[in-house]
Amino acid sequence: MSEIDRFRPEDRRGVDTLYRRTHGADAAEASRLRWEWQHRRNPYNATGQPGIWVAREGPTVIGHYPTLPVRLSVKGLEVEAAWGTDAKVAPERERQGLGEALVRAWDRNSGAVLTLGVSGDSRQMLERLHWPEPNIVPCVVKPLTRRAVRVPSLPLVVNRLLSAVTSPVIQIVSRSRPLRAECEPIRRFDASFTALWERLAPKFDLAVRRDAAYLNWRYFEPPHVRYSVVALKRNGETHGYAVYRHRHEPLGRVTMLVDLLADPDDVSGVKTLLRWVDRVARAEDSDKVRAYVLNAAFRRILRKNGYFVVKSTLEVGVKVNAVQVPGGFYDDTSRWHVTLGDSDQDH
Repeated sequence: MSEIDRFRPEDRRGVDTLYRRTHGADAAEASRLRWEWQHRRNPYNATGQPGIWVAREGPTVIGHYPTLPVRLSVKGLEVEAAWGTDAKVAPERERQGLGEALVRAWDRNSGAVLTLGVSGDSRQMLERLHWPEPNIVPCVVKPLTRRAVRVPSLPLVVNRLLSAVTSPVIQIVSRSRPLRAECEPIRRFDASFTALWERLAPKFDLAVRRDAAYLNWRYFEPPHVRYSVVALKRNGETHGYAVYRHRHEPLGRVTMLVDLLADPDDVSGVKTLLRWVDRVARAEDSDKVRAYVLNAAFRRILRKNGYFVVKSTLEVGVKVNAVQVPGGFYDDTSRWHVTLGDSDQDH
């Protein structure tokens, strides 16, 4: 009979061994390098122990479910929450309900549970557990060069034709435009960003708390990925920030707009941040800028700044246990703020 409980220090070797069995040696080594950052340095991990639910048979770890603790703002109230991923189960114990039991234990003991971009099997499991329907996080892309419209699955001649046909439009939308406020690259989030979050939190029906401690941990301390951050300033006061990074893909170079925070009503300020990202993307010879943005107000500004909505398969699942949410809360996500930077999807 298996036992499911929170992680204990003596479980570390068993968890590492099982991860190596299910994901391979390279993935296990990458996970080992992230361990201290992901589990022990997280500012919202009150216990200091990894937020992992473990299934044991005697001393043997036969399954585990890693989570990422956060503070979640829900209609102005903050609750303890955690992002979940996919359950890891020993191959010989698959299809015995162990993964579902791990998720149930996590769900029962959390103020709110969240998932971002889980696998198809996990998606079906959450349906069986009667979670609210997940929502697609829309993807928007701004083309900067003719290469931006190339599709990996299409022949070269077709991609060249697409580039030629769309070139006039791309030249218009990719034009450099003046900044309307001061933008300052930063290496650390200070207390002014906590004050910014406190001012803006009521603007969102659902969002992870973005204070300075969390932002420094999430964007400046990860050992596995490097981000750049620009702050929006007016008269010395912080009004927003954008987080981005550049990466190569099969048909070109992409700048990822990973996270964004400003007053959704501050159209000029948000546009200034977007124009800064445009400039650094062009300087890095990126073909396009890509972002995943759930908030409707931010998406409207993005579209007016030359971004196009493209197909997205990134789903966010949310279930709030600690407080009663109003009817329709899970259906109307226009005031939710979820980006790729939430959870640990960007790596």
